[in-house]
Amino acid sequence: MGGAFLHTIFDIAAWLVAAAAVYWLSRRRLAFPAQAFEMPYIAALVFGAGLGAYGFGSANLWLSGQSGIARSVEGALAGGIVAIELYKWSAGITVRTGARFALPLALGIAIGRLGCYFAGLDDFTYGTPTTLPWAHDFGDGVLRHPVQLYESAAMALFATFYVATVLNRNGFVVTNGFYLVLVYYGAQRFLWEFLKPYGTLIGPFTLFHLLSLSILLYAVVILATAPKARSLHERAAA
Repeated sequence: MGGAFLHTIFDIAAWLVAAAAVYWLSRRRLAFPAQAFEMPYIAALVFGAGLGAYGFGSANLWLSGQSGIARSVEGALAGGIVAIELYKWSAGITVRTGARFALPLALGIAIGRLGCYFAGLDDFTYGTPTTLPWAHDFGDGVLRHPVQLYESAAMALFATFYVATVLNRNGFVVTNGFYLVLVYYGAQRFLWEFLKPYGTLIGPFTLFHLLSLSILLYAVVILATAPKARSLHERAAA
Protein backbone atom coordinates (compact mmCIF):
# COMPACT_ATOMS: atom_id res chain seq x y z
CA MET A 1 0.00 0.00 0.00
CA GLY A 2 1.15 3.55 -0.74
CA GLY A 3 2.03 5.93 2.05
CA ALA A 4 -0.73 8.40 1.15
CA PHE A 5 -3.34 5.62 1.22
CA LEU A 6 -2.18 4.39 4.63
CA HIS A 7 -2.18 7.95 5.92
CA THR A 8 -5.80 8.32 4.82
CA ILE A 9 -6.76 5.04 6.47
CA PHE A 10 -5.27 6.13 9.78
CA ASP A 11 -6.87 9.58 9.48
CA ILE A 12 -10.26 7.91 9.10
CA ALA A 13 -9.47 5.61 12.02
CA ALA A 14 -8.52 8.62 14.13
CA TRP A 15 -11.87 10.30 13.45
CA LEU A 16 -13.79 7.10 14.17
CA VAL A 17 -11.97 6.50 17.44
CA ALA A 18 -12.47 10.14 18.44
CA ALA A 19 -16.20 9.76 17.77
CA ALA A 20 -16.24 6.54 19.80
CA ALA A 21 -14.54 8.41 22.65
CA VAL A 22 -17.27 11.07 22.56
CA TYR A 23 -19.88 8.33 22.73
CA TRP A 24 -18.09 6.54 25.58
CA LEU A 25 -17.89 9.75 27.58
CA SER A 26 -21.58 10.41 27.00
CA ARG A 27 -22.35 7.00 28.50
CA ARG A 28 -20.47 7.98 31.66
CA ARG A 29 -23.16 10.62 32.34
CA LEU A 30 -20.64 13.42 32.73
CA ALA A 31 -21.80 17.03 32.88
CA PHE A 32 -20.23 18.56 29.78
CA PRO A 33 -21.36 22.01 28.54
CA ALA A 34 -24.10 21.74 25.90
CA GLN A 35 -22.71 24.63 23.84
CA ALA A 36 -20.05 22.37 22.30
CA PHE A 37 -22.72 20.63 20.19
CA GLU A 38 -24.47 23.75 18.90
CA MET A 39 -24.17 24.35 15.15
CA PRO A 40 -22.59 27.86 15.30
CA TYR A 41 -19.98 26.49 17.71
CA ILE A 42 -19.20 23.53 15.45
CA ALA A 43 -19.05 25.79 12.38
CA ALA A 44 -16.55 28.10 14.09
CA LEU A 45 -14.49 25.12 15.20
CA VAL A 46 -14.36 23.55 11.73
CA PHE A 47 -13.56 26.87 10.02
CA GLY A 48 -10.81 27.79 12.48
CA ALA A 49 -9.29 24.31 12.51
CA GLY A 50 -9.21 24.14 8.72
CA LEU A 51 -7.67 27.58 8.37
CA GLY A 52 -5.07 26.84 11.04
CA ALA A 53 -4.23 23.41 9.66
CA TYR A 54 -3.38 24.64 6.18
CA GLY A 55 -2.10 28.06 7.20
CA PHE A 56 0.45 26.89 9.75
CA GLY A 57 1.24 23.68 7.87
CA SER A 58 2.04 25.52 4.66
CA ALA A 59 3.96 28.28 6.46
CA ASN A 60 6.19 25.70 8.13
CA LEU A 61 6.79 24.05 4.77
CA TRP A 62 7.87 27.35 3.20
CA LEU A 63 10.08 28.24 6.18
CA SER A 64 11.78 24.89 5.68
CA GLY A 65 12.65 25.77 2.08
CA GLN A 66 9.99 23.63 0.42
CA SER A 67 7.12 24.56 -1.84
CA GLY A 68 3.56 23.34 -1.81
CA ILE A 69 0.61 23.18 0.56
CA ALA A 70 0.66 21.23 3.82
CA ARG A 71 -1.58 20.75 6.83
CA SER A 72 -0.74 20.45 10.49
CA VAL A 73 -2.66 18.96 13.40
CA GLU A 74 -1.10 21.51 15.72
CA GLY A 75 -2.11 24.28 13.36
CA ALA A 76 -5.66 22.90 13.34
CA LEU A 77 -5.67 22.86 17.13
CA ALA A 78 -4.43 26.45 17.38
CA GLY A 79 -6.83 27.69 14.72
CA GLY A 80 -9.75 25.95 16.38
CA ILE A 81 -8.91 27.45 19.77
CA VAL A 82 -8.72 30.99 18.38
CA ALA A 83 -11.96 30.58 16.41
CA ILE A 84 -13.85 29.21 19.41
CA GLU A 85 -12.59 31.89 21.77
CA LEU A 86 -13.66 34.58 19.29
CA TYR A 87 -17.04 32.93 18.83
CA LYS A 88 -17.58 32.62 22.59
CA TRP A 89 -16.61 36.27 23.06
CA SER A 90 -19.01 37.44 20.34
CA ALA A 91 -21.84 35.22 21.64
CA GLY A 92 -21.32 36.13 25.28
CA ILE A 93 -20.51 32.54 26.29
CA THR A 94 -18.47 32.45 29.48
CA VAL A 95 -18.53 28.72 30.36
CA ARG A 96 -15.57 26.54 29.44
CA THR A 97 -16.74 24.38 26.56
CA GLY A 98 -13.80 22.15 25.65
CA ALA A 99 -14.10 19.45 28.31
CA ARG A 100 -15.64 16.77 26.09
CA PHE A 101 -12.80 17.04 23.56
CA ALA A 102 -9.90 15.99 25.80
CA LEU A 103 -10.03 12.24 25.19
CA PRO A 104 -11.02 12.47 21.48
CA LEU A 105 -8.11 14.85 20.88
CA ALA A 106 -5.55 12.64 22.61
CA LEU A 107 -6.72 9.46 20.86
CA GLY A 108 -7.09 11.17 17.50
CA ILE A 109 -3.52 12.45 17.57
CA ALA A 110 -2.17 9.12 18.85
CA ILE A 111 -3.73 7.26 15.91
CA GLY A 112 -3.25 9.97 13.32
CA ARG A 113 0.49 10.11 13.98
CA LEU A 114 0.73 6.45 13.02
CA GLY A 115 -0.54 7.47 9.60
CA CYS A 116 2.18 10.12 9.42
CA TYR A 117 4.75 7.46 10.23
CA PHE A 118 3.57 5.10 7.49
CA ALA A 119 3.32 7.96 4.98
CA GLY A 120 7.12 8.17 4.97
CA LEU A 121 9.17 10.98 3.50
CA ASP A 122 6.33 12.63 1.60
CA ASP A 123 4.60 13.56 4.84
CA PHE A 124 7.54 15.67 6.08
CA THR A 125 6.91 14.73 9.72
CA TYR A 126 9.96 12.50 10.15
CA GLY A 127 12.83 13.25 12.50
CA THR A 128 16.44 14.21 12.15
CA PRO A 129 19.18 11.58 11.60
CA THR A 130 20.20 9.50 14.62
CA THR A 131 22.25 6.41 15.46
CA LEU A 132 19.83 5.19 18.13
CA PRO A 133 18.88 1.51 17.79
CA TRP A 134 15.22 2.30 17.06
CA ALA A 135 16.04 4.72 14.23
CA HIS A 136 13.97 4.23 11.10
CA ASP A 137 14.85 4.40 7.41
CA PHE A 138 11.93 6.06 5.64
CA GLY A 139 13.19 4.99 2.24
CA ASP A 140 16.21 7.15 1.44
CA GLY A 141 18.84 5.19 3.37
CA VAL A 142 19.02 7.69 6.24
CA LEU A 143 18.24 6.47 9.76
CA ARG A 144 16.03 9.01 11.52
CA HIS A 145 14.11 9.58 14.73
CA PRO A 146 10.57 8.18 14.31
CA VAL A 147 9.16 11.25 16.03
CA GLN A 148 5.68 10.35 14.84
CA LEU A 149 5.83 7.28 17.08
CA TYR A 150 7.19 9.33 19.98
CA GLU A 151 4.20 11.64 19.78
CA SER A 152 1.75 8.80 19.27
CA ALA A 153 3.02 7.02 22.39
CA ALA A 154 2.98 10.24 24.42
CA MET A 155 -0.63 11.02 23.54
CA ALA A 156 -1.71 7.42 24.14
CA LEU A 157 -0.18 7.75 27.61
CA PHE A 158 -2.28 10.83 28.30
CA ALA A 159 -5.41 9.07 27.03
CA THR A 160 -4.74 6.22 29.45
CA PHE A 161 -4.34 8.66 32.33
CA TYR A 162 -7.54 10.48 31.34
CA VAL A 163 -9.63 7.31 31.14
CA ALA A 164 -8.36 6.21 34.55
CA THR A 165 -9.30 9.55 36.12
CA VAL A 166 -12.73 9.54 34.48
CA LEU A 167 -13.40 6.05 35.82
CA ASN A 168 -12.33 7.39 39.23
CA ARG A 169 -14.80 10.27 38.77
CA ASN A 170 -12.15 12.96 39.25
CA GLY A 171 -14.07 16.23 38.93
CA PHE A 172 -11.09 18.48 38.25
CA VAL A 173 -9.76 16.36 35.39
CA VAL A 174 -13.21 15.92 33.83
CA THR A 175 -13.93 19.65 33.99
CA ASN A 176 -10.47 20.81 32.89
CA GLY A 177 -9.37 17.84 30.79
CA PHE A 178 -9.13 19.84 27.58
CA TYR A 179 -6.70 22.31 29.11
CA LEU A 180 -4.71 19.54 30.71
CA VAL A 181 -4.31 17.81 27.37
CA LEU A 182 -3.26 21.13 25.83
CA VAL A 183 -0.52 21.60 28.44
CA TYR A 184 0.66 18.05 27.92
CA TYR A 185 0.45 18.25 24.13
CA GLY A 186 2.23 21.59 23.96
CA ALA A 187 5.07 20.40 26.22
CA GLN A 188 5.73 17.11 24.44
CA ARG A 189 5.37 18.66 20.99
CA PHE A 190 7.85 21.40 21.94
CA LEU A 191 10.42 18.72 22.79
CA TRP A 192 9.89 16.68 19.63
CA GLU A 193 10.37 19.78 17.47
CA PHE A 194 14.08 19.73 18.34
CA LEU A 195 14.23 16.38 16.52
CA LYS A 196 12.67 17.60 13.27
CA PRO A 197 14.35 19.08 10.19
CA TYR A 198 12.19 22.19 10.05
CA GLY A 199 13.45 25.66 9.26
CA THR A 200 13.90 27.89 12.30
CA LEU A 201 12.04 31.13 12.85
CA ILE A 202 13.60 32.69 15.97
CA GLY A 203 16.98 31.43 17.12
CA PRO A 204 16.84 27.61 17.35
CA PHE A 205 13.04 27.60 17.45
CA THR A 206 10.74 26.60 14.61
CA LEU A 207 7.25 27.90 13.93
CA PHE A 208 5.87 24.87 15.77
CA HIS A 209 8.08 25.52 18.78
CA LEU A 210 6.41 28.90 19.14
CA LEU A 211 2.97 27.47 18.46
CA SER A 212 3.51 24.76 21.08
CA LEU A 213 4.52 27.33 23.67
CA SER A 214 1.50 29.48 22.82
CA ILE A 215 -0.88 26.54 23.26
CA LEU A 216 0.80 25.52 26.51
CA LEU A 217 0.72 29.03 27.99
CA TYR A 218 -2.90 29.53 26.95
CA ALA A 219 -3.89 26.37 28.79
CA VAL A 220 -1.80 27.20 31.86
CA VAL A 221 -3.54 30.57 32.19
CA ILE A 222 -6.96 28.94 31.91
CA LEU A 223 -6.05 26.27 34.46
CA ALA A 224 -4.64 28.85 36.86
CA THR A 225 -8.05 30.51 37.01
CA ALA A 226 -10.05 27.27 37.17
CA PRO A 227 -12.41 26.93 40.13
CA LYS A 228 -11.72 24.08 42.49
CA ALA A 229 -13.77 21.01 41.61
CA ARG A 230 -14.98 18.28 43.88
CA SER A 231 -14.82 14.70 42.70
CA LEU A 232 -17.94 13.49 40.92
CA HIS A 233 -18.47 11.02 43.77
CA GLU A 234 -18.67 13.96 46.18
CA ARG A 235 -21.15 15.76 43.91
CA ALA A 236 -23.40 12.73 43.79
CA ALA A 237 -23.36 12.44 47.58
CA ALA A 238 -24.07 16.15 48.14
